[in-house]
Amino acid sequence: MTAVLHGGRTREERPVLRTRQVHAVAACYFVASFAALGLPPYLTEILPALGDHGARWAGLLYIVPTVFGALGAPLWGRLADRYGRKRLLLRAQLGLALSFLLAGLADSLPAFAAALVLQGVLGGTFAASNGYLAASLDGHRLSWALTLMQGSARLALVAAPVVVGGLTPWLPPHRQYALLAVLPLAAALMLAALPEPPPTAPSAPAAPEAAGPPPGPLRTLYALEFAFVLATVISYPYLITLVGERLPGLGPSASGALFALPHACYLLLAKPVHTAVAHRPHLGAVTGFACVAVALAGHWGAGTVASFVALRLLLGAGMTLGLVSLSALAAEASRGRGPGRLFGSLEFISKAGAVVAGAAAAASTGLWGPAAPAVAGSAVAALTAVISTPTLLRTRWSR
Repeated sequence: MTAVLHGGRTREERPVLRTRQVHAVAACYFVASFAALGLPPYLTEILPALGDHGARWAGLLYIVPTVFGALGAPLWGRLADRYGRKRLLLRAQLGLALSFLLAGLADSLPAFAAALVLQGVLGGTFAASNGYLAASLDGHRLSWALTLMQGSARLALVAAPVVVGGLTPWLPPHRQYALLAVLPLAAALMLAALPEPPPTAPSAPAAPEAAGPPPGPLRTLYALEFAFVLATVISYPYLITLVGERLPGLGPSASGALFALPHACYLLLAKPVHTAVAHRPHLGAVTGFACVAVALAGHWGAGTVASFVALRLLLGAGMTLGLVSLSALAAEASRGRGPGRLFGSLEFISKAGAVVAGAAAAASTGLWGPAAPAVAGSAVAALTAVISTPTLLRTRWSR
């Protein structure tokens, strides 16, 4: 049976990306994210050579791409819906390549900061990739593709700092920006071979009986996205400090492994979790928030390697449940809407949550020590789980 979509196009007429093409989009995001995720932890080594001998600007510059990426994401999303998702995805990759090259060639702090601003304004590869996928996929296939994109982000977050550290004896992190600029450029060349999804007409009336249930409420999706990013990211900046304080004999490699453990859990658990929660994403999200709340609260009293490992594994399970469920909710919400605008707005919400998390982490640590951000994240996750439970009981998404 043929299902009518917006613009009079039938579901069978809608181009569907092949599995290898979806994997290509995820792989392009992974390689393009290397500099964006791998080099910021080395800002304290980069800035002294640019005149900031005490690296006093490291904290601010760390969030500059995030802030400007958040401001630009909704605009790029709307332009993608109007002028084509593939074009805007290529623009994002080329924008990253240009900004990385300028950062690597910068010889002053203002020039380097300007390059980071451009990285935020011209980037947005995650939102652009998701918008591209949403224009060619829907339902279960789209939710899995979005889950795969999160896996690319987690893999880059784990691998990139290690690779950058390994290259440091031969090439300073500052100049690695210029070297790693070839990665988004290569990604753009790969993406050029993929098809361009057709334009959609978000304002056209949907056919509920043919297209399925109505889109999920955006306010719920945005609120859950913001709360999840805030609850999890707030614990990132000072985790290594907390581990060093509680386990002074533990080396930096082991501390880094504890930091990466939840992200490794996502890579291992994403597929089975997606199978389990794809048709009940709201339940998965609430369960994920509850696991995150318990795991982060436990960081306050953790004092052994075993306790940290157990808590990081539980946090990984909660992160996987939350991220996969949010991907499924986003896939449902994209039905009948312009995907560029939706995922641009979602990227704005996500980055806003990360900025608030960074500011809250710095403020709480200054007052109560390095365990405070984890406890604050636990409170946010627990409150969100409690508030979301009544919605879970009555929502059609939990069916």
